[in-house]
Amino acid sequence: MVVAAVALMIVIFLMSSSTGFFTHKVIIRSYFDNAEGLRPGAPVRLQGVDVGNVIRIAVVSGHELTPVEVTMKVNTRYALLRRDSEAQLSTAGVLGETFVDIDSSRAKQGPIQDGDVLPSANKPDLQDVVRASQTSLQNVDVLVRRLDRIVASIEQGQGSIGKLIYDPTLYNRLNSTLTEVQSLVAAISQGKGSIGKLVMQDELYNKANAAVDKLNGIIDEINAGNGTVGKLLKDPGLYNNANQTIAKANAIMTDVNNGKGALGKLAKDEEFARKLDNTLTNLSTLTTKMNNGDGSVGKLFNDPSIYNNADQMLMETRHLVQAIRENPKKYLTIHFKLF
Repeated sequence: MVVAAVALMIVIFLMSSSTGFFTHKVIIRSYFDNAEGLRPGAPVRLQGVDVGNVIRIAVVSGHELTPVEVTMKVNTRYALLRRDSEAQLSTAGVLGETFVDIDSSRAKQGPIQDGDVLPSANKPDLQDVVRASQTSLQNVDVLVRRLDRIVASIEQGQGSIGKLIYDPTLYNRLNSTLTEVQSLVAAISQGKGSIGKLVMQDELYNKANAAVDKLNGIIDEINAGNGTVGKLLKDPGLYNNANQTIAKANAIMTDVNNGKGALGKLAKDEEFARKLDNTLTNLSTLTTKMNNGDGSVGKLFNDPSIYNNADQMLMETRHLVQAIRENPKKYLTIHFKLF
């Protein structure tokens, strides 16, 4: 009976153990910032496959950021279990147990040895997700409250939307507007008014068609080179004349820049510029003297007595001409004397 009981215990152990009884195992460690409900005996999984168990969980010193030391016994028959594999705490489902999940997808070092320390990677748990979602939930709650206040205001007929829904005045205005629009559409359909004639009568279409025909005729004449615009676009003589004119203008500008001709001397000759400056200065001085009444010309423009004398002489001349016309014998009689 004792032998049978021992054999039964060995069979049960072999059936419950996923790592094998006679396989070689190593002790490895990893450090985390929080155990997150991990218990001794929890499975250790490599890419989702059980490879060992947790044998010890303790808080140690010397690791301020990751003080939780997790000691694991794992099977070495898996080639993917390497020294730089990452260990992280995961949960089987939402409310399942916590276990150690080893990720070797990015591992490049050699196989794991007894006493190695695997780097740990923190994975956000359900509590972290809940804490992170609290702000979003608060914002949603504030938004729902605001929407509730807006809906309440609308139901009370407040604001533009509330008046739009509950105010009968807007409905009456909208109804009257629709009635007027229907009347307008009926009048247009009957050909009344400017828009009705524009829509229902064929006269506008005929005029537009005639205008398009005339426009096409003008375009055809232009393409054929007829008329002023046609010659402007099609006649190469205009281009040649314009080219010659531009060439002559360039030649004139070249002569002017070289100081040739009257314009060239005017633009380049400094002596001529000095003479012109002296002439303008003298002219300015003469004009100043004339404005001041100096000299004969200045007195002629500024002395009123000359104007009065000239006016009086013109009046006397006019009287003399009138007297000659009235009695020409008195002034035009010629006397001949013979000696």
